[in-house]
Amino acid sequence: MKTLTALFALVLVSLYGPIEADYSPEALKGAWETTFKNDDGREVHAVAILSGGYVSSAAHYTDDNSFIYTTGGSWKVEGNTIVQTYEFNTQDSEMVGKSETYEYKIEGNKLTFKGDERVWTRVDNGTGGDLANAFLITGRQQNGEIVNRPIRARKTMKILSGTRFQWIAYNVDTGEFSGTGGGTYTTVNGKYTENIEFFSRDVNRVGASLEFDYKVVDKAWHHSGLSSTGSPIYEVWTPREIIEKN
Repeated sequence: MKTLTALFALVLVSLYGPIEADYSPEALKGAWETTFKNDDGREVHAVAILSGGYVSSAAHYTDDNSFIYTTGGSWKVEGNTIVQTYEFNTQDSEMVGKSETYEYKIEGNKLTFKGDERVWTRVDNGTGGDLANAFLITGRQQNGEIVNRPIRARKTMKILSGTRFQWIAYNVDTGEFSGTGGGTYTTVNGKYTENIEFFSRDVNRVGASLEFDYKVVDKAWHHSGLSSTGSPIYEVWTPREIIEKN
């Protein structure tokens, strides 16, 4: 049986050639996940989202869903490396504003980094939902009117792949982290639904599903409904690529 399996693999390689590593930026876009055990033997689930020129990664324990860390910022590809410039890093706030370079390889649906035994598996390639991008909150409705929120050091970003989302509140000047949450999402018939898998402020919110109305107006995402605390909200989220052009 082993001989037949080896022969079959040899035939596939001869027909299609070996799987080649893909170092294009497009190949990185979307969501990736990995599960591993930490030094204490506890299982950790981590998800990374690369969308709209930004990246976020977050990890939580699988046994009690408690939040562990999140990092993120802008990224670019140089050859076979990813250069990430941090806007937030709960593991080391001193890294905010600094860059690190990671040598990586994508083969099929697997992503690995040099010097790291963990293997990341592709969740999606950025397609599936209507809102894949990186956004900053730029407005809220007050007394029936949209009040613009100026872009400043204290930011709230929401980053989405085709199926995954994460929001992060942080300060790029001080490195202060205020909170994060994330999970899966869907966009169906004008309804945006979040399924929460981790929440740094309150682990009891994990497992909840929140449904909102959404629409895209001049590329801005208008988001309305009830927050996780039950308060009515109407928010405007603008893609970072548009903000940074202005």
